[in-house]
Amino acid sequence: MIALIQRVKQASVMVENQIIGEINQGLLIFLGVEQQDDENKAIRLCERVLGYRIFSDQNGKMNLNVQQAGGSVLIVSQFTLAADTKKGMRPSFTKGAKPEEAKRLYEFFIQQCHKANIVTQSGQFAADMQVSLINDGPTTFWLQV
Repeated sequence: MIALIQRVKQASVMVENQIIGEINQGLLIFLGVEQQDDENKAIRLCERVLGYRIFSDQNGKMNLNVQQAGGSVLIVSQFTLAADTKKGMRPSFTKGAKPEEAKRLYEFFIQQCHKANIVTQSGQFAADMQVSLINDGPTTFWLQV
């Protein structure tokens, strides 16, 4: 399971010209689900994402996680993160989980964020989404379990 996380000042996701999720300060999380992923990986990745210390403390050091910084999360499914790009000029998606399983684990990941008592917004699985953001830094990290 893969999370591409971006520290943002604000972010939103639209489907059919309607905003379906938006946050101010926090993390925009692009989530990719691979074939061998399961609930344990989703739980571990959620713990890592929410605990990752990439927000500045009073001294300007990256010592705070999203909750400590008072932020929210916006989770967007992105199957292209599971692409194999090692050869050729076209990505292969054979590593990606089947859509039913990917959706189930995506929704499970969202539930884990809710259980952690963090304000959580999300996109719509398999929809054509438009994502807008103001990246803070820019600060972007790739986490994988």
